[in-house]
Amino acid sequence: MSHGYSPGWRKLTIVILRPLLFGLLKRDWRGRGHIPGKGGVIIAANHISASDPLALAHFVYEAGRYPVYLAKSTLFDVRFIGAVLRGTGQIPVHRDRADAALVLEDAEKALLNGECLMFYPEGSCTRDPELWPMTGQTGVARMALKTGAKVVPVASWGAHELMPYKKGEQRGLAGSLKKGFHPLPRKTMKVIAGPPVDLSRYEGLPLSRETLHAATDDIMAAITGLLGELRGQEPPMERYDHHKVLEERRRATRTARAAVPEQAEPSGPRSTEQRTAEQRTGDS
Repeated sequence: MSHGYSPGWRKLTIVILRPLLFGLLKRDWRGRGHIPGKGGVIIAANHISASDPLALAHFVYEAGRYPVYLAKSTLFDVRFIGAVLRGTGQIPVHRDRADAALVLEDAEKALLNGECLMFYPEGSCTRDPELWPMTGQTGVARMALKTGAKVVPVASWGAHELMPYKKGEQRGLAGSLKKGFHPLPRKTMKVIAGPPVDLSRYEGLPLSRETLHAATDDIMAAITGLLGELRGQEPPMERYDHHKVLEERRRATRTARAAVPEQAEPSGPRSTEQRTAEQRTGDS
């Protein structure tokens, strides 16, 4: 089964969104030449805001490709939104599937049919307090090594000022941002693409946990380096591991609860038998 879409739906989204984005956002774009003009390709980007998919899509479209995202399968059941997603060839992600490889089947078909797939290897908006990329999940590496598609790293910066992530950390740079939508003054979307990540040393190897994690680290390192260039800052030596942080917080909570002594249950009114026993003790 080939990946399908409606040229009419894609044209409609271009007609509506392209002028809107040109009017809403200022642009600082670099490296669009690294995005190949045809053939299956994976765009792997950092994720800092619910609004950066549109900014990234604009960048990729102006580079000559129509962006295809992976979206929650439940969105395809929403009236009109589902029609747009299906019509433009977006790909449903069935999160109830236990096998991660099965989740990526439709994405692999799209790649083999020459689509430009947009991926956020972190899996969600970053929880790093300073908005640096977190550790990545292995889906992008798995798909790249399985299909042979190039992975073009992309970093974006500025969408956090337009619409900060509402579940972000309440400390550091993330904690200093005012929640909500802030279109004025116009925000500058900085986006930079780098050369494809060199994954040649993993070719022919079994797609083991070690191989996939090593390839994922290479992809995340490329994205993080590009973001450091955009921000004019040196990235942290170690990437934020959200799952590790959550487990540490859970462990600390369990330890704190265990350290609190259990309070004795309040005694109720004394029975006649208890009072009689106490009187006998006093008389003896």
